[in-house]
Amino acid sequence: MLDKLENLEKKYDELSELIADPKVMEDQNKWKQYVKAHADLSDVVTVYRDYKRVVSELDDVRLLLKDKLDPEMLELAEMEEEELREKKAALEQQLKVLLLPRDPNDDKNVIMEIRAGTGGEEAALFAADLFRMYTRFAELKGWRTEIMDSHYTDLGGIKEIIFLIEGRGAYSQLKFESGVHRVQRVPTTESGGRIHTSAATVAVLPEAEEVDVDINPNDLRIDVFCSTGPGGQSVNTTQSAVRITHIPTGIVVSCQDEKSQHKNKEKAMRVLRARLLDQAQQEQQQKMASARKSQVGTGDRSERIRTYNFPQNRVTDHRIGLTLHRLQEVLMGNLQEIIDSLITTDQAERLQQVE
Repeated sequence: MLDKLENLEKKYDELSELIADPKVMEDQNKWKQYVKAHADLSDVVTVYRDYKRVVSELDDVRLLLKDKLDPEMLELAEMEEEELREKKAALEQQLKVLLLPRDPNDDKNVIMEIRAGTGGEEAALFAADLFRMYTRFAELKGWRTEIMDSHYTDLGGIKEIIFLIEGRGAYSQLKFESGVHRVQRVPTTESGGRIHTSAATVAVLPEAEEVDVDINPNDLRIDVFCSTGPGGQSVNTTQSAVRITHIPTGIVVSCQDEKSQHKNKEKAMRVLRARLLDQAQQEQQQKMASARKSQVGTGDRSERIRTYNFPQNRVTDHRIGLTLHRLQEVLMGNLQEIIDSLITTDQAERLQQVE
């Protein structure tokens, strides 16, 4: 591990020189590649340098302990040695995590799809709650959101919504949100006060660049139509809505939120690329006989991952057994504690497999 860290530090120093070189800056594409590579190494090199400093200080203290010290100095030196040993162990663990293979999609933007499941209108209202939760989380992170396509009900619920979350590391934070989200509450439509259970599904896809997915234009069927609102009524008379069918896979994407047919087509293509990339990655994972099945889930969209219980003010993530009794805070976008717990569990699972 130490040899690998030494090489990474050396590479980091070389990149530091390159990005400061005026000649390299003349080629902006290459310079941007160097800057990204430098940023990617920054965390591990910073922790490694802290680790080397602690090791050096620990060596000095151990040398000091070999000398004849008065009882007071000896006690202080022993306390310092214990503190440094704990720091060294913590930094070693941190370095192991940082050296785990990175998901190549972690830095990408996210395309999220939320669909109402079982529960009729109540499921659609819950889907709207989830959409607000994720957009507020994005706001707290300083990320940008953009609706790609949406279908609302007459009561303001959401049958289906597809939206982009744009921000560095968005996928790394949200990738464990895919699955079935369940709500238990008394619906506004329920007159008898009975608690109903409804569900909505969430899919989280890394946004694909054009270079990530090769799409043959001949494989696409593009249809245009008038956009519709709640209840199916036409909301304009121009054919601005776009439906794209990828013939080889049968994947269909429609977009109608923009007034411009061109913009709707552009958005639909972004969603199509994300779905094709996701499909290719899912197939690749299934082919790998040794594919891990992490504690935080297999990525199966049909897996029930979380329950939002209103009567008990409770949110439970079933994959990691985490329960929080502050439902309204979570629905206001305060998801970080849940997300951090999911990431930590995933890292621990992967470390266990490496060791």
